[in-house]
Amino acid sequence: SKGDLSINFSTITPKKPNSALRKVARVRLTSGFEITAYIPGIGHNLQEHSVVLVRGGRVKDLPGVRYHIVRGTLDAVGVKDHQQGHSSVLKILIQDLYHLMITCEVYG
Repeated sequence: SKGDLSINFSTITPKKPNSALRKVARVRLTSGFEITAYIPGIGHNLQEHSVVLVRGGRVKDLPGVRYHIVRGTLDAVGVKDHQQGHSSVLKILIQDLYHLMITCEVYG
C-alpha cells in the first residue's frame, strides 16, 4: 500500500541452511498495521520516517517477513549501479557473432 512510514531498520539471519544478514524494516502501514518488510537489492538509502511503497511477497528463508519494499518509488531509491547479466541465449548469440567476425577476417 502507498505512503507507508518506516519505523526502524535491522538485519536478521535466515533459516537453515542459509547464512547472511538480510536487511529488513519495520513499517507502519496507512491502515495502522505494523509489519516487517524486506529491503531487496544491494545497499539502501532508507532512514527512520522514510515513506515507502510496500508490496506483498514473502521471503522464503526469513520467518515472519511477508512483504517487500518497492525500490525506485517514493523515498526508496533504486539499486545504485545495478548490473544485469546476459541471458544464456544472448551469450550464445554473442559467441556466434564473435566467431563469425573471426572467420570473416581470416577468409576475407
